[in-house]
Amino acid sequence: MIDCLSSPLQKTMSTKKYIHVNQHTIKANRKNGTEDPVLTVKDYKSNTYCNELEILDDAGHIVAKVVYRPEKPLSCGAEVWIETHREVRYVSKS
Repeated sequence: MIDCLSSPLQKTMSTKKYIHVNQHTIKANRKNGTEDPVLTVKDYKSNTYCNELEILDDAGHIVAKVVYRPEKPLSCGAEVWIETHREVRYVSKS
């Protein structure tokens, strides 16, 4: 795993962060047999790239993980997913 955060125990409430999944990189990796990072963590000053990241609470505990694992996809075929043991609130359901 590539560490996307500068410090795993750092409080993360200071700035909003966006996690972007780059589908063009996923397609290029598939086509070229490469493993370039497909996740981007963006904030107001930087972009950090990786293939797996952990989302932490204020105490530094992992509350969710975003995973890109093309060599071992989920049974449904998904290569990128979010894992959590926390409760999930559905904002919009189909």
